[in-house]
Amino acid sequence: MRENETIICRCEDITLEEIRACIREGYQTIDEIKRVTRAGMGPCQGRTCRLLIAQELASYYHIPIEEVLMPTFRPPTKPITMGALADAWKESQGGADA
Repeated sequence: MRENETIICRCEDITLEEIRACIREGYQTIDEIKRVTRAGMGPCQGRTCRLLIAQELASYYHIPIEEVLMPTFRPPTKPITMGALADAWKESQGGADA
């Protein structure tokens, strides 16, 4: 496997080359890249690939990684089971028998 074929986002099968192509096209934030490629939109919600994409942006634009804008998160930011949602609903209705 060549370097450019390295999978950056395992959830969405996005390669390093796809990320670099977006950056070369002018995308400057992780959110922009996420919208175009779906990187960071899988089950892990970017916990695996977010930092890797930030490193590529920092390297290309010659900025410290701390200056790369982190993506926005929308709840839930962590996968939860449908059972947990059902239990929470039951509790809000006054108990498990509701």
